[in-house]
Amino acid sequence: MAKPTASPKPSSPSSQPRRLHLRWAVLVLAIFVGAGAFIWPQLHGYAVTGAAYGARVACSCRFVGGRALGDCRKDFEPGMDLITLTEDTAARSVTARFPLIARQTATYRDGWGCVLETWRN
Repeated sequence: MAKPTASPKPSSPSSQPRRLHLRWAVLVLAIFVGAGAFIWPQLHGYAVTGAAYGARVACSCRFVGGRALGDCRKDFEPGMDLITLTEDTAARSVTARFPLIARQTATYRDGWGCVLETWRN
């Protein structure tokens, strides 16, 4: 008499939802990566432009106008809340940062006012 062959073990009921969750996680990750690749150039451009504007305006306010750096935020356009400012009084410069994306520095030069450093791409 022939031995009965063992049928493959059915997958446990708890492993099927895990596979489904994994597939959804991979799909969501792929969508975010795809969207990020599409949005990144615009976001980076806005961040660099905002940081450059913030550095130039704050430098002029601080070293041409003689105001305190904290008071210079009044000169920013609406929506520039993420831009942070730091100053280097010895170099007479102000650096503006957009978190994790962009940083720009403007330095006061006699006869020129505040001049931005060369843009980094």
